[in-house]
Amino acid sequence: MTFHSKKPPHKKHADDAKAARFLCVCIPLLLAISLALALLVRVAGQGGKIFKTTYLLPMAVPVASIVLLWQALFNTKGIINALLDALHMQTIDFMGTGAAFWVLIFTYLWKNSGYDMVLWLAGLDGISQSLYEAAAVDGAGKIQLFLHITLPCLLPTLGLTAVLSLLNMFKVFREAYLVAGSYPHESIYLLQHLFNNWFLSLDMGRLTAAAVLTAAALLIIILPLQTLLRGGDAR
Repeated sequence: MTFHSKKPPHKKHADDAKAARFLCVCIPLLLAISLALALLVRVAGQGGKIFKTTYLLPMAVPVASIVLLWQALFNTKGIINALLDALHMQTIDFMGTGAAFWVLIFTYLWKNSGYDMVLWLAGLDGISQSLYEAAAVDGAGKIQLFLHITLPCLLPTLGLTAVLSLLNMFKVFREAYLVAGSYPHESIYLLQHLFNNWFLSLDMGRLTAAAVLTAAALLIIILPLQTLLRGGDAR
């Protein structure tokens, strides 16, 4: 049972807009979801330890197991399509259409939300309770406490979490490659697919130029995040 493409796409380059789309969708979603999970764990108190363990389980799942799960769920004759067919609904070719993009986004969020949640929890633990107590005495509500104390104090954690989330984003290539091969649907034809295919075809000129441009783009993204980290250290 496999999703491997029968032929390569008509283009041999990755669409920059698609790469930017993946970055702009998955990173903000991951940061927001993981922060929400961290806040829920804090509110749950001692019971939050059980939820924390549950959220961290995806990190312990091997890539091969994720691929098998992916195939069982999203194959044209997989579990989801079987349920849709039983309900007399239109089945979906998840890996042969634009739906593949959202499958990859879901996999990334499921795999990394627990890791980022732990980072947010570390940042929350570093906020002095005296700040909340002083603000509460002045009549601040929960929303005001979150906006004016929690979020500003979490800016250094935001910088670190965003950088690590960006690095982890490149690892999602493993699942996409093992499931869909070197030439998946164009919506999940990632930058790593491009590099891998250029390497296999020994197109070293393009590979080198693309590597330099990618490094420059990463610097443009990471340098502002480092400013957040330095700002937190200064405080």
